[in-house]
Amino acid sequence: MSAAGERILWPAEPIWEAVAPLLPGFSVEILPEIDSTNSELMRRARAGRFEPVLLVAERQTAGRGRLGRNWLSGVQGATSLTFSLGLAVAPADWSGLSLAVGVTLAESLHPSVQLKWPNDLWVSGRKLAGILIETASFGEGSAARRYAVIGVGINLAPPAAPGLAVAPMGLQELLPAAQAGAVLLRLAGPLVQAVQAFETYGFAPFQARFNARDVLRDRAVVLSDGTAGTAHGASEAGALLVHTSSGMKTVTSSEVSVRPAA
Repeated sequence: MSAAGERILWPAEPIWEAVAPLLPGFSVEILPEIDSTNSELMRRARAGRFEPVLLVAERQTAGRGRLGRNWLSGVQGATSLTFSLGLAVAPADWSGLSLAVGVTLAESLHPSVQLKWPNDLWVSGRKLAGILIETASFGEGSAARRYAVIGVGINLAPPAAPGLAVAPMGLQELLPAAQAGAVLLRLAGPLVQAVQAFETYGFAPFQARFNARDVLRDRAVVLSDGTAGTAHGASEAGALLVHTSSGMKTVTSSEVSVRPAA
């Protein structure tokens, strides 16, 4: 339901028609309420369910972001869009998947959208969206694969978020007519295609596209361990390159949280 009490019209069938030829067995599920779409798909994976699915909840009660942070979302479909894509993938190297997803979302949304390594979409110094990727392994030996759950949270209208270091941004400030269902339809096909391209080719084909939108590039940054330097974009493997007083440092997404220097 929307903030005004009107039922949200989710384009489940058009999304299925766009994605099913790419993902046999694909389904679209719309739930009225759940704790977290990512958590639900991870529960299913742990129970042995690995089918490809796009899961949307009209209300999330415990949305999560990277490093265990809460994802602050407004009324789903009215002020925010949160969804998770679950599918089995087997890339040779997982490095850079969140960046490839971010590139695809940014390019599909608006030319003004920039990327903040490793998993945020920004506009004019304000956070528009976040990405959370989790995986579960299944199978053994040469048949071993992993099930990836790609969670996306997008502000349609900027939520009230006092005290945050980075003020939130709403997509409707760029696209006043943006509605949850239409945005989801706009993103679903390109997102699946990007994940499949990443599985085959890795991050390298996305590198230049990420660096073209990199909000940190050539800016002074401070890493979470206190190291200061200048960001120089993402490497071919998706690591953040930071030139420090001791030379070029390669930063992986599991090591740090990066903030621009004041």
